[in-house]
Amino acid sequence: MKSVRTEETAWGVTETYSDVRILLIGAFDDALHAHTALRRRALQRLGCAVGTVNLTSPSRWWGRFRRIGLQERVEQAIAQSVPAIILVLEGSQLDVSVVAQLRRRTPALWLNWFCDGRRSLETVKSIAPAYDRVFVAGSEVVAAMEEPGQPPARYLAPACDPSVHRPMRSRDQFRANVVFAGTATPHRERLLSDLVEFGLALWGPGWRKTKLRDYCRGEMLDHLDYIRAYAGASVALNLQWGENSGPALDPGCNRRLFELAAIGVLQVAEDRPDLHLHFQEGSEILVGRGITDFKALITEALHDRGWAEQVASGARQRALAEHTYMHRMAELLTAVLGGGGS
Repeated sequence: MKSVRTEETAWGVTETYSDVRILLIGAFDDALHAHTALRRRALQRLGCAVGTVNLTSPSRWWGRFRRIGLQERVEQAIAQSVPAIILVLEGSQLDVSVVAQLRRRTPALWLNWFCDGRRSLETVKSIAPAYDRVFVAGSEVVAAMEEPGQPPARYLAPACDPSVHRPMRSRDQFRANVVFAGTATPHRERLLSDLVEFGLALWGPGWRKTKLRDYCRGEMLDHLDYIRAYAGASVALNLQWGENSGPALDPGCNRRLFELAAIGVLQVAEDRPDLHLHFQEGSEILVGRGITDFKALITEALHDRGWAEQVASGARQRALAEHTYMHRMAELLTAVLGGGGS
């Protein structure tokens, strides 16, 4: 099932899996789900043979003409690729009853990587029993999954692809003092409303329907423009979807944490428990625990560019050494094929 060879590969990953056949099931596009293709590429760089099923619907015309449903597309992909591992990226579109049927027809190991920390614990628990093993984006979720009926769970954070998330020269509308790129939410609007004095630029859906509409430079970003927007910032902000308190606390890290580090821009992030598992506060990343912190850190970063660049460089070095998608996929494969535990 597995052929592992050890050699020096990009970004410090030394293990490759040259005979592993994987079917990757996830949503593929050039915007919100651009990371799916990056995960596929990481698996390919590790030597895996990778087939794919796109969870986004085929074109309306093609769907009417062929009348191929998601289950049939997965069945066809399994027959064509004969995978040893079927890795689903969240995949709420794939009904658990369908997964149960398909598992009886193939000896493949079924895995699910819940790579979005905003996925509720209840949702994860409702989907996870359909799989042999699951990987989750929050460390506290692992402990919460230790109950009867749930498969083994392992913490696996998001990551970056340094060939895509890299420093670049940004000009014109992509240059700004302080940048946030992401969907508008009430929590983000409240916090950012107190930061407009620093020369704020916003990118992402929903901002033109808020009181910060005048600071929005674009709503629909493909992934390359997302990178340009942050690469052109003096200070990049990393804000979570909602409040970092109360019963809905999500300790996990978002993809933005690792992507901004690889882009090489100074990052001020909202505090999250898991953040400290990956970066050193102060020397690699700056952490805001309230609006007072954010203002003080942004002010210092804008006035002391040498220090800001040093911190950003530290984060980039850490990201390339430990937090690429090749690192994550190698960890996943080692856990299920190389004797790693849950």
